[in-house]
Amino acid sequence: MMENQERALQLFIVLSRASKVILEESSKLIEQYGLNPTEFGVLELLYHKGRQPIQKIGQKILLQSGSMTYVVNRLQEKGFLQRICCEEDKRVTYIAITDQGTELIESIFPKHAGKIEEIMKALDVEEQETATQLIKKLGLSVKNLSK
Repeated sequence: MMENQERALQLFIVLSRASKVILEESSKLIEQYGLNPTEFGVLELLYHKGRQPIQKIGQKILLQSGSMTYVVNRLQEKGFLQRICCEEDKRVTYIAITDQGTELIESIFPKHAGKIEEIMKALDVEEQETATQLIKKLGLSVKNLSK
């Protein structure tokens, strides 16, 4: 029993540390453009998926609604996105990337993707695929535990 706990704790520590250093390293480039990782995540989502209801953005990038409003306000002040009221339902506000936001994300994203590829090269292709499957399995099992 104790051996299982120790192995689980070791895995938790390894995953946590790896996640922390990967996020720190991948954030360096983003921060050079005056964005934090959350702001980048919002712009990247809107760039690739098109306009989104503000509530959906928070769900997709795992952000609380109060924080989401703050991030959207900051990006709007910088001219990178805009709010669009829904004609059918006035309670819904869409967020869309502006031309200026598109220009910014197009200048950052290829470098960001290259940096991620460089970081992940520590694992070969097969190891990356295996790691993806295992970590996804772990994440989904945790979701099921909390139901």
